[in-house]
Amino acid sequence: MTETSASDRVLVRTEGALGRLTLQRPEAINALDLGMVQALTAALDAWRTDTDVQIVLLDGAGDRGFCAGGDVRALHAQIVSGHPESTAEFFRAEYALNAMIAEYPKPIVAFADGITMGGGIGLAGHAAIRIVTERSKLAMPETRIGFTPDVGGTWLLGRAPGRLGEYLALTGGSMNGADAIALGFADYYVPSANLDALREALAFRADPTGPSEIVLLFDETPEPSELSPSPEWIDEAFSADTVVEIVERLQAQGTTDATATAELLEGLAPTGLVVTLDAVREARAASGLREALEGEYRRVLWFVHEHPDLVEGIRAQLVDKDRNPKWQPASLAELGTDAGADARAYVPVTPLF
Repeated sequence: MTETSASDRVLVRTEGALGRLTLQRPEAINALDLGMVQALTAALDAWRTDTDVQIVLLDGAGDRGFCAGGDVRALHAQIVSGHPESTAEFFRAEYALNAMIAEYPKPIVAFADGITMGGGIGLAGHAAIRIVTERSKLAMPETRIGFTPDVGGTWLLGRAPGRLGEYLALTGGSMNGADAIALGFADYYVPSANLDALREALAFRADPTGPSEIVLLFDETPEPSELSPSPEWIDEAFSADTVVEIVERLQAQGTTDATATAELLEGLAPTGLVVTLDAVREARAASGLREALEGEYRRVLWFVHEHPDLVEGIRAQLVDKDRNPKWQPASLAELGTDAGADARAYVPVTPLF
């Protein structure tokens, strides 16, 4: 093993033919900050033309998860202290990294073991080879803090079977490993006990085959997904044109699952829900990941600069932890027609790409 560089929160090294990037912030389930994003970007830039590095592996330290997302507490602090430009810098760097991973000329393997949410999806979800385990828990839970999915999450959600993309985006619901494969967020299922052996094989296996063939040696068939094929009640409700209509259809179904989902949606930020539905459907029609990221960037910076729900959601869930956010407006009924229009049309001062 050769140590090429190391920082406090990202460990960068080579092992045989493998360039390995390990997120090292286990106390925060490897939540991303700007320095971590920059370290990952610099390593990938350096390895792009390094002939000794044939495969890149993304993984995370600790036994809780790969990456819980971005450091939203820091985001909250930047906004309330009057420095939203720092937040915009983070998002630009993060989204550029997401695009780099998707377009990288060498195969990137990601171990989405344990909790992989938000920004973690942005890293693992766009890799060439995406591996989940029996411990995997994947989600885009941004609506739970009055926000909207980003990091290319709308691109993945928009391509999920049926209306599961809208369902998971609006509810912030989670997927296990089997669900993630069925919904297009992952490719292979490898028991967590076998990950070390897989790393070793990727690094040192004297074999002309590519990494996919190596992963297949460790791949197992998970239990069937509970989310795919898409349940009929989800498709019926979440195909509606608006969030209000989705809630009405759920209430009309009268089943336990539908009623519980309607109640969940009614407690979330109305604006975040409307913006999110709009974003997923826009991304479904996008030409590629970069176009979807640009749509997310507009909406995210609209929340940062123009709307109070993001700050309030982080405060209620993660700062004060009173779990009692005061959304503005408080209900879907108070929203105007096409309430997602302002976020959709927002023009950031600095372009994303």
